[in-house]
Amino acid sequence: MKKAIVFLCLALFLAACSGATGEGKDEQKNNQTQEEQNSDEMKNASDEEQGKEESTDHQETINQNEDDTEEETNESTQPEVQEPQYELTGNWSLKPISDANPEVVLLTIDDAPDNHGVEMAETLQELNAPAIFFVNGHFIDTPEGEEELKQIYDMGFAIGNHTETHASLPDLTKEGQREEIVGLSDKIEKIIGERPKFFRAPFGQNTDFSKELVQKENMLLMNWTYGYDWNKEYMKADSLADIMVNTELLSNGANLLMHDREWTAEALPDIVKGLKDKGYDLLDPALIQTP
Repeated sequence: MKKAIVFLCLALFLAACSGATGEGKDEQKNNQTQEEQNSDEMKNASDEEQGKEESTDHQETINQNEDDTEEETNESTQPEVQEPQYELTGNWSLKPISDANPEVVLLTIDDAPDNHGVEMAETLQELNAPAIFFVNGHFIDTPEGEEELKQIYDMGFAIGNHTETHASLPDLTKEGQREEIVGLSDKIEKIIGERPKFFRAPFGQNTDFSKELVQKENMLLMNWTYGYDWNKEYMKADSLADIMVNTELLSNGANLLMHDREWTAEALPDIVKGLKDKGYDLLDPALIQTP
C-alpha cells in the first residue's frame, strides 16, 4: 500500500516537471518569435526612414537643379547693360565719346510698321544690321499692327517715337503736340513694355514746346543726315541703293533716313552691303547716349 502511494506521488511529480518544461519551451519560443518580430519591425522602420531620407535628398537635388536652371535662364534673358559710346552732334550725326570707332553709320526706318516693316526688320536681322524703327501710332491701332510692332521689337530693334498721326507739330496746339508725342509713347509702352528712347518729328519739324516735352520724356530728339526714298527719281531699288551708298553726304557718323516702303525694302540688302564694303560699321542704337 505504501509502495503504491509512493509510485503515485512520483508519477505526479514527473508529470508536473514535464508540464513545466513544456511551458518553458513554449515561453522561450514565444519570446524568440516576439524578438524576431520586433527586429523585423525595427528593420522595416529603418528602411522606411532611410527611404524618406533618400527621397528628401533626391527632391532637394531636383529643387537645387531647378533653382540653378532658373538662375541661369534669368541671367541669360537679362539684357546686357552697355555704356554709351556715341553722342548726337548738332548736325544730327553721331560721334565717338572716347575711343570708339568713328567709321560708323546709323540706319533708321520711319513710318513703321506700315506694309513692309516686319520684312525690313527680317532683312536687317539676317544682315546683322541694327537700326531704329520710328513708329507712327495709326499703324499700331489694330491687333495686326500691335503684333507687327512686337515682332520688330522682339527681333532686337530699337523703337522710336514718330508721333501718333504723322502730323506737322508746328500746326498743333501744345495739347495737340502732347497727345501726338506722349500719347504714342504710352501706347508703345503698353504693347512692348518699354517707352521709346528716340524721337523724330514728322518732316523734321519741331517746336520749342516739342523739344522741351521730348526732353522731359527722356527721349533723344533726332533728325537725319540724308535720305532719298521719298523722291520720285529714287523710288526704285537700284537707284535708291546707289545714291544711299555713293552720295557725297556719306561720312563718319552719318544718320541715314529711310522709310517703310516697297522700293526701300528691296534696296536694303544692297544698301547694307555697299556701306560695309566702304568700311562702315552699322551703329547699334544701344550705344548712343540718351537722356
